[in-house]
Amino acid sequence: MEVTYRLATENDLVEIIRMLSDDKLGALRENFQLPLPGAYRQAFNIIADDPHQELTVVEVNAEIVATFQLSFIQYLTYQGGIRAQIEAVRVKSNYRGKGIGKKIFQYAIQRARSKGAHLLQLTTDKKRPEAKRFYESLGFIDSHEGMKLHLR
Repeated sequence: MEVTYRLATENDLVEIIRMLSDDKLGALRENFQLPLPGAYRQAFNIIADDPHQELTVVEVNAEIVATFQLSFIQYLTYQGGIRAQIEAVRVKSNYRGKGIGKKIFQYAIQRARSKGAHLLQLTTDKKRPEAKRFYESLGFIDSHEGMKLHLR
């Protein structure tokens, strides 16, 4: 199965939000309705205008089947290194288990290297143990303990 990658456009937003809301946790966090709430378009425009963000869609035969966001974080440690972060990785439910997730990460690793990043990091919810196993199978190491403070 050949997959292609491209930066998302505003026309892709409905399909992206549909995928983000298509699981137990996403259904609790997202508000998928048509028309989409304006906050999604506002966030999309901020992401699209930021040269350090890449919101990507993955296509098979011109159908969007997955999405993810890469953020490139410049920082002082590691001698002024760049850290890439991958978030919001989603594959359409009818395409899961077909190797698309692995291809996404191969692509994301290549993109991170091409932008000069020395590290690709991610977080995964503890309620998704199968996702953690998948990331470990790709070589990700559970090296830090993450913490969050919800502000609203």
